[in-house]
Amino acid sequence: MRAMDMTRQIFLNGSYINESEAKISVMDRGFLFGDAIYEVTAVLDGHLIDNDLHLARFARSLSELGISLPMALENVREMQIELIRRNQMRDGTVYLQVSRGVAERNFHPAGDLVPTFVAFTQPAKLSGTPAQREGIAVALMHDPRWERRDIKTVMLLGQVLAKMSAKSGGFNDVWLHQDGFITEGASSTAFIVTHDGRIVTRGNSQVTLPGCTRRAVLTLAERRGLIFDERPFTIAEAEGAAEAFLTSASSFVTPVVRIGETVIGQGEPGPVTRHLQEIYLEAARACEQVI
Repeated sequence: MRAMDMTRQIFLNGSYINESEAKISVMDRGFLFGDAIYEVTAVLDGHLIDNDLHLARFARSLSELGISLPMALENVREMQIELIRRNQMRDGTVYLQVSRGVAERNFHPAGDLVPTFVAFTQPAKLSGTPAQREGIAVALMHDPRWERRDIKTVMLLGQVLAKMSAKSGGFNDVWLHQDGFITEGASSTAFIVTHDGRIVTRGNSQVTLPGCTRRAVLTLAERRGLIFDERPFTIAEAEGAAEAFLTSASSFVTPVVRIGETVIGQGEPGPVTRHLQEIYLEAARACEQVI
């Protein structure tokens, strides 16, 4: 048993309890059907990063599945902060998950189910990582996921298998594609920078998850006069780009220096990516400090 099992506090259905005491029914629909959503917010130096964006997406995901909010968003925020403080976590992530609830296994859920709500913290180093300093290599794979990728559900088997395959092939991560176009990373948003300095990423639709870090980075880019295009881009465009990078709550802005077997640019993080890393960290450290 890990030492953390006895000390980490978990939020479960309104109570803070030790991880070793946290139990969920085998009849929970999140376990049986993947009938659940999740959300992840980063904590950097005690600052809760882009949390308003994450809570808005949390509420949207629940609404799309017809699951009621387990509590008001302001109370969710208060719970996140309390959980971070109880676990004394200055760097890492706070994870939220809500399932439709507990009932006998049946494809047709009853309308009066009470959602199951669990949250926990995971300490992690999120800035100054080797990946952020040196860049990563991403594999290319056909996108195996369902059509409603805009909902942040716990149905992540496609992503798990893609990441496992990429790792076994010597890659750090994977970008997924469909009909010749990059959709997104298995747990991130994909970006390229053209040779004339334009930042390109897909617009939001049911094809991709509306990334919160993506939105924050584009807002910062716009404020600084950087030019970006929200449009699909092809595999060939990605391989011929001047720069490439990905964004997510747990990786911030991470350079991509190889896509498949193609080296991007000079094979090292480019100036646009470096600039975005700097301004994103600056903005992150200006977010609400909770510990």
